[in-house]
Amino acid sequence: MGSTMWRVVKQRNGKDQISSTDQPSTAVAKDPREHVTGRAIAVWLAALITYIVAIVGRTSMGVAGVEALDRFHINASQLALFTAVQVGVYALAQIPTGIIIDRVGAKKTMVVGALIMALGQVIIAFTTSYPLAVIARVFIGAGDATAFLGAMRLLPAWFPLRVTPLFTQLTAGLGQLGQFISAVPFLAILHAAGWVPAFLSLSTAGLLIAIVGMIALADVPENSSTARMSLRERRAAKKSAKTAADGGASATADEKLTIGQTLKTVTTHPVCWQGFFTHWTGLMHQCIFTLLWGMPLMMLGMGLKPSEASVVLVINTLSVIIAGPLMGMVSARTGRDRIKVVVAIAFINMAVWIVFLAPSTPPAYWAIIVVNILMAGLGAMSNFGFDSVREEVDRKVLATGTGLANMGGFVATMLAAQGVGFLLDIAAPDGNYTWETFRIGWLAVVGVWAIGFVGLLVAKRAAARFVAQQSRFELEPTE
Repeated sequence: MGSTMWRVVKQRNGKDQISSTDQPSTAVAKDPREHVTGRAIAVWLAALITYIVAIVGRTSMGVAGVEALDRFHINASQLALFTAVQVGVYALAQIPTGIIIDRVGAKKTMVVGALIMALGQVIIAFTTSYPLAVIARVFIGAGDATAFLGAMRLLPAWFPLRVTPLFTQLTAGLGQLGQFISAVPFLAILHAAGWVPAFLSLSTAGLLIAIVGMIALADVPENSSTARMSLRERRAAKKSAKTAADGGASATADEKLTIGQTLKTVTTHPVCWQGFFTHWTGLMHQCIFTLLWGMPLMMLGMGLKPSEASVVLVINTLSVIIAGPLMGMVSARTGRDRIKVVVAIAFINMAVWIVFLAPSTPPAYWAIIVVNILMAGLGAMSNFGFDSVREEVDRKVLATGTGLANMGGFVATMLAAQGVGFLLDIAAPDGNYTWETFRIGWLAVVGVWAIGFVGLLVAKRAAARFVAQQSRFELEPTE
């Protein structure tokens, strides 16, 4: 029996409709972007630079934590609030930002986000008021929320689906150059020139990337009339085409969902929640260490010099960059089975920290280096959730679904960072933080991880049932 070919025809109402033809034609599932082009690389690089600067702003308070204690005359709980507020705003802004990106595009959203980050850094630079500095971190968190989500929305519009997992990991990995910039040049400026010049340099960087974004970013290829379809949508499109050919109702490609429909689609989708807890268990250790408590742990708890602690952060950054592409290949190869890798790595990461914190005296310098190599390298699996969301979720809500997944690690960081500060103040009310007090403080990390690990196992089962049901539906005979 001959096979039916499908093509897209233009209707009078201006919308595309899938119809059948017996003549050879281009398949409806064909990607609008079959090859990696120079223009695609340029767009990706602009998005990557934006993300790097966002990471610098996100991690700057972590390397300046000891100086912040003196500048604002605060204790550990108040210092933790800086990160908790910024990360909390970042996490809560993910879904609204995703909705905005799905509606107005990544370019405009990322440019505005860069300007908001620049404003926050100006306030941080000049104020000595703790409440005003906390408000500034709100601005930085809100602007930061646009960078990674915007980059993730651009990837499937500009690159073939077969390479998007690799570019996802490259973006996440190379973005950690921002952490290197915080740990080395920013910290050098902070120690040499002082607080104000250091944070003004971050504000200037925000303004520059806003200009770069206006020039170089583009939401879709100029010759592409539609965004990339997800794998599931391709199957659905072909099925809809068959229905239309048989006299059934036809489907339109660009039908927009209301905000309520978008939220319902995302929050009831088990794969989005699987991505959420993948991110929770994969990223929380990395963020807690690099955003806030890593430098105090190393300098106050282990007695390391600032230069020694900076080397650890640089090694951490290199581990992320090297591991990112490798993890991207693992994600692409394992496909729907990548969740098994996620569960194993989540368990290993927590075990590494338990072994590190077990001794009653500070471990050797090499031990914290090994912890950072493993934590940073294995933690790249936190991005696996984005690959699952991209493959299984409707493209019309892709940024919103990615936003929900991207909340996980930062919700966990917000809870754990504040928990560590709370326990430190209980263990050392005089502010004399030692190795023993940090061991007590890290119990908050273990508790938050346990919540996320249980959530991951529950979401894994729900997502597996959902995917199995969808697969059975897709395999039903259509003729």
